[in-house]
Amino acid sequence: MRVGVLGPLAVTAGGAAVEIGGTRVRALLVRLALGAGRVVTVEELADALWPDDRPADEVGAVRSLVSRLRRALPDPDALRSAHGGYRLDVEPDAVDAHRFDRLARDARRALTAGDHDTARAVGREALGLWRGPALADVAGAPFAVGYVAGLDEARLAAVEDVAEADLACGHARHLVAELTDLAARHPLRERLQALLLRALFHAGRPAEALAAYEEVRRRLAEDLGADPGPELQAAHREVLRAEPPRATRAGNLRTPLTSFLGRADDLARVADLLGRHRLVTLVGPGGAGKTRLATTAAAGLPEGAWLVELAPVTDPADVPTAVLAALGLRDQRTVDRTAPRLDTMGRLVETLSRAATVLVLDNCEHVVDAAARLADELLGRCPALRVLATSREPLGVFGEAIVPVPPLDADTAVRLLADRATAVRPGFTADPDELAVICRRLDGLPLAIELAAARLRTMTPAQLAARLDDRFRLLTGGSRTALPRHQTLRAVVAWSWDLLTPAERDFAERLAVFPAGVDLEAAEALVGPDAVDLLAALVDKSLLTPPTDGRHRMLETIREYGLERLAETGRAAAARADHARYFRDLAETAEPHLRSADQLTWITRLEAERDNVLAALHFAADRGDADTAVRIAAAMSMFWTIRGNRAESVGWFRLALDVPGGAPPVARHVVTAFLLINDAVSNGFRTVEEHTARLRALAEKASSDHPILYLLEPLLAVLSDRTDWALGAIDARLDGAEPWTRAVLWLMRGAVRENVGDMVGARDDTEIAIKAFREVGDRFGLSQALAAAADAHLVFGDAERAVEVLEESIALTRELDPDDDTAHERLLLAYARVQLGDFAAARAEGERLTRETGQPWAARAITMARVLLGDLARWEGDLVEAARQYEMAEAAADDVPRIAPQFRALVLCSRAHLAVARGEPADDLVAEAAQEALSVSDMPVLAKVAVVVAAAHAQQGDPAAAAELLGVAAQLRGAPDAANPEISRLTTQLNADIGPSAHDLAYAAGRTLTRDEAIARVQPRRP
Repeated sequence: MRVGVLGPLAVTAGGAAVEIGGTRVRALLVRLALGAGRVVTVEELADALWPDDRPADEVGAVRSLVSRLRRALPDPDALRSAHGGYRLDVEPDAVDAHRFDRLARDARRALTAGDHDTARAVGREALGLWRGPALADVAGAPFAVGYVAGLDEARLAAVEDVAEADLACGHARHLVAELTDLAARHPLRERLQALLLRALFHAGRPAEALAAYEEVRRRLAEDLGADPGPELQAAHREVLRAEPPRATRAGNLRTPLTSFLGRADDLARVADLLGRHRLVTLVGPGGAGKTRLATTAAAGLPEGAWLVELAPVTDPADVPTAVLAALGLRDQRTVDRTAPRLDTMGRLVETLSRAATVLVLDNCEHVVDAAARLADELLGRCPALRVLATSREPLGVFGEAIVPVPPLDADTAVRLLADRATAVRPGFTADPDELAVICRRLDGLPLAIELAAARLRTMTPAQLAARLDDRFRLLTGGSRTALPRHQTLRAVVAWSWDLLTPAERDFAERLAVFPAGVDLEAAEALVGPDAVDLLAALVDKSLLTPPTDGRHRMLETIREYGLERLAETGRAAAARADHARYFRDLAETAEPHLRSADQLTWITRLEAERDNVLAALHFAADRGDADTAVRIAAAMSMFWTIRGNRAESVGWFRLALDVPGGAPPVARHVVTAFLLINDAVSNGFRTVEEHTARLRALAEKASSDHPILYLLEPLLAVLSDRTDWALGAIDARLDGAEPWTRAVLWLMRGAVRENVGDMVGARDDTEIAIKAFREVGDRFGLSQALAAAADAHLVFGDAERAVEVLEESIALTRELDPDDDTAHERLLLAYARVQLGDFAAARAEGERLTRETGQPWAARAITMARVLLGDLARWEGDLVEAARQYEMAEAAADDVPRIAPQFRALVLCSRAHLAVARGEPADDLVAEAAQEALSVSDMPVLAKVAVVVAAAHAQQGDPAAAAELLGVAAQLRGAPDAANPEISRLTTQLNADIGPSAHDLAYAAGRTLTRDEAIARVQPRRP
């Protein structure tokens, strides 16, 4: 097993990638990998995983994550328990960061010993381990900051060591571009600046070296008030005293007119591969910058380099002649005219065998077979020859090293656009974010960015970005001296398109309608068994990206061209229809699995296809295909609900229902039901009355052929707050329900019984629901049931069990959707911490909830978190802070679209408790809170109002009445709730005031009242 942290976390076993899911699980593996071979303590792991919100049971929390990681690792035994912590039991070299460190130290020792070839090879091997920013998965985490800084410094030092070795070996030219880029990013790093001076000098550019020295000398003086150090001064003296090296290499490479930005790693990789392979091919889509990268890399090599431009060649037989012409040998003859004239290949072999030479075969894709044969023949007969080719597909010759040339990274793309725009429009300035939008829309393709920069001479970035939907008309007018296919963006893509076979072209155009890419199964649905070969062909020809997570994708620019071609040939409607049918069938296949043990597998798949499914829905709606649109929406309804897309889904449901035409009634009813439910939930039940009426009408006409429709009448009864109807409707359906629906019915039954104050029944029903959800494997339903069970556990004083089920509920929710809102569960978790006496942990959770403003239910969560923080302050005697928190709670409640009466009653209860603590009247607050609770017949909340009334009686000197009101609260709630701090503190006070016997007698009197009598007793005591 190998672990990579120099970039995104990567785990491999036997060369195969291993998927490690979960943000914290990945962070755990990163931390263990950094300490590979040694014990990392639980405290160290907790610091890394929860820097700001350490769990109360950090040992258990770490143990839980370790268990998940073990299950994910190919070798679970590699993660060992040890005294006080855990150890990743692998060799240090199995972790790329440790291997890099060892190789970098070996390279430094070789450099110090004067073994420059070894230093160069080993150093490049070390740098080749980097795949992106160090510790990318935990970027910004406090524990990672020091590691990242150290690794970045070590990487830069290794680059400097390799550059020094390269200079000693005579490889100066390729260093200039790389060192220029690095020196610009580290202007005060003297060793780096000294290496740049030497590279410029040895590349025959002493004047630029002197200018660079003056610039860094000025910077040091202005920024640090210091003179250049000894190493930089020595480099300066070397340039001043020595004769500039004379250029002795042959070749026809021209000096470019524009700067070469970025790609330092690519240049180093090409140079390294050319040192180890004799044929290196740069492959990538049109406009990706293959030619510029190849010529820049070749210019840095000590050998002569000859550029052969194959784009103008139309006959493959003319490829050898084109090489001969590039070498300037077209009209030459052998000196000995009596000797037989050499054929073209003979003359090439004779010329290229004389000295070490690099041949750059540019744009091979349209003559790839001829270019491959020529390269193979020349390399076989010219031992000192190396070939660097550029093509949109590999040459396919044994021994060929392939270098994919991807689009530019985001930062380099923005730098390129700004640089080129400044050249055509002096004084040009723009917001980098605006430029980033343009570069992202243009896929980071250098040619497209260059063409866009030309347009910025007369347009603003915002104007340009707004017109990129018509990019092929907009991005024209490239350099007059460029090849015709590089003068417009359309010509670049058309060149690639025209090289496809008819089958490949048809396939590529049909794939253009897939906005989220395509997997093998979808491709096979389009073209059958030929899909494997066609996908491989389009990847080889750089029209599809190599598969990542099993999916092939097109750059947006290529997709736009494919869509244009579809429209031109009149096949767009058919292609979209095929696409919509496929994703309709996929969604319908997935739908029942979303309520089963296969839930995670299908959620992952549907999430990957999210944009494709939405495109299919819009395709169907646009062409008036009601059947497909409604069936897609019905099949996706559960997925969108589980993934937290309630608000967005309302628009998608309406889009489907608004398509005129026939659709299966069951599907239409399912869509209507989910539209009404999700709209009510997402807007805070603001439209619940209207939606209840519509659900009633739907329930009367809809069949029960779908689980959601089977649940309509009980749901309607629950929303209508009609307890008897709800329980009757639930009980009538339990026997005939399939397992998942039965689990939901038990959960609903528990919720209804809790609402009427039957906590024993609520607990029992919820436990049945939990067992049923576990049996069917539905994590979503199980997470809801566990959260409901936590309420009962808290009321019965079992806070430890409440913590267990809440932590499981939160873990299940985040497993289904890491971005889902778990504010309700976390608030309950905070109250469980209160019952356990851990006020600090409860306060920390409450404060975190007040900062989570981006969640859809944020205002409600903040309201209740402020109430919790106010309660904590009040229980600790800080009434000023309590008042401040309650004021902020009310302010947050004003931002809730429609705060439920229960929540408003809870805010009022806490304010009433504060009034009682201050000795102020609380009658109005109590009356309003009781009214809010009774408006929705919520007995548990009304019980909290009864506790406030009890506190008021106690404060007014009537402890017997207070004890009776605590009994009333227990009757309304259906359980004593003795561990609640509000009740336990008041009970202690009353026992001291009137004695346990009198307290118990009064409490029992309240406990034995009828429901109506208990409700009547929850009234403020008027003076």
